[in-house]
Amino acid sequence: MKTKKIEVPQAGLSGLRQYWKADLISGFLVFLIALPLCLGISMASGFPPVAGIFTAIIGGIVVSFFGGSQLTIKGPAAGLIVIALGAVTELGQGDPMLGYKLTLAVIVVAGILQMIFGWVKSGILADFFPSAAVHGMLAAIGVIIAAKQLFTLIGVKPEAHETLDLLAELPSGFAQLNPEIALIGLISLLIMFSFPLIKHPLLKKIPAPLVVILVAIPLGRIFDLEHEHTYLFLDGHEYSIGPKFLVTLPDSLLAAVTFPDFSQLFSGTSIKYIIMFALVGSLESLLSSKAIDSLDPYKRKSNMNRDLLGVGVGNTLAGLIGGLPMISEIVRSSSNINNGGKTWWSNVFHGLFLLIFVAFFPFLIHQIPLAALAAMLIYTGYRLASPKEFYKTYQIGKEQLAIFLITIVVTLGTDLLLGIAAGILTKIIMHLKNGLPLKNIFKPLFTVTVEGDSYVVDVFHSAVFSNYILLKKSLDALPRGKHLILDFTNANLVDHTVMENLHHYQHDYEHEGGKFDMRGMEHLEKRSSHILAARKAKKTA
Repeated sequence: MKTKKIEVPQAGLSGLRQYWKADLISGFLVFLIALPLCLGISMASGFPPVAGIFTAIIGGIVVSFFGGSQLTIKGPAAGLIVIALGAVTELGQGDPMLGYKLTLAVIVVAGILQMIFGWVKSGILADFFPSAAVHGMLAAIGVIIAAKQLFTLIGVKPEAHETLDLLAELPSGFAQLNPEIALIGLISLLIMFSFPLIKHPLLKKIPAPLVVILVAIPLGRIFDLEHEHTYLFLDGHEYSIGPKFLVTLPDSLLAAVTFPDFSQLFSGTSIKYIIMFALVGSLESLLSSKAIDSLDPYKRKSNMNRDLLGVGVGNTLAGLIGGLPMISEIVRSSSNINNGGKTWWSNVFHGLFLLIFVAFFPFLIHQIPLAALAAMLIYTGYRLASPKEFYKTYQIGKEQLAIFLITIVVTLGTDLLLGIAAGILTKIIMHLKNGLPLKNIFKPLFTVTVEGDSYVVDVFHSAVFSNYILLKKSLDALPRGKHLILDFTNANLVDHTVMENLHHYQHDYEHEGGKFDMRGMEHLEKRSSHILAARKAKKTA
């Protein structure tokens, strides 16, 4: 029986000629999701609303041509809100515009750093960070986003700035909520949570953020948010309402261009945020690209180094004209796949639609209530920190949950860099306690032998997240399309991050026509029932 060969879409002009219609439709549908999210992420980051639009336009029209990936959509992401807002606040010292301009300079340098990461082929760094620590960092980001946006949702300006203080202030915030703004926000939030549950095939194709906008704008007009006024509610209390609860845009795109201020580039605060933007942004972008590769129906592989180079160029350009930092964004990229996108031209079209809309229809954007954008971001934050994430981590193993929780707590109490560092340190301490030799923390011990047409890699002592990169480099150096066997007979410890990475490696290796097996794990005890759980040598009596 003959199997039907799947024709992989060509890139470049050939792909445009063959799939322009599919990519145009997908690009338009992604644009409908991207527009409100770009605005919301910008405002939550302490940037002007149009900053996120600049970034998405550059991500689509410029970065796509670097050809690092086929289906990822480049643009601002909720995961960088925390860093961007922190930079604006700390660098501005009470002056938001100064903080914005100084942060733009930080983004330019971080973008140059990312370009260097791409040139020196640092894309493999995505395999270094422990999975539980990465998910813990993302969950903490989700909590921070939700804590800040809940106040915008109900029309109240909080007094606190730190996340834990904001959470403590929530009860008093809800006691002072602005009823009309809160109604817009809560209806928008209800749509965000309930619309994805609808099973109707036609309605499932409509993006929830678009529905929110279609409902929120008429509500804003009913409440006359365009004009400053007051109104009385049930208890006779007087509430103020007006344009400050709507998105504000400049008269033209050119008027919105803002240039960076490099005067404090070598201050300790600037250097800290350069590192955070470069490292966290690169990590998030690489992880998103890996995730989208797994969803690609044609199983194409992104060139992580070229993708990182493109994102670096995009961030440098965005910082120079007043934009937010960008990454390969997973929600919009998933939508691109679901909507039938075939090549990177869908990302180009999404950027072009944004450019056209903002250039010719800014008055429509001004009608969007901020509470509606806050609802979208709260939903994003919830997805990052949902109870499912905690339970999934617990299923992998109790030690993974401990790393996950420590990363969250430290991140909420300090910042992202210290949070991810705490997660990494916790995992290394656990490995040392489980018998990892100090000399093997970063250097794996293994041998490679040839058995006929098979390559056998014998792993000794430990295979853990911190020494996996060198192991992977050695695996990559072996011929493709062969029978590759990883033998763990002489290993005492294999952690979850390595198991997860090897699972992906097996998928990619076999997709390229090879055969991949792991053996010799009978003496290793799984830390949980999860298929990719960490494994440790069984205790002998």
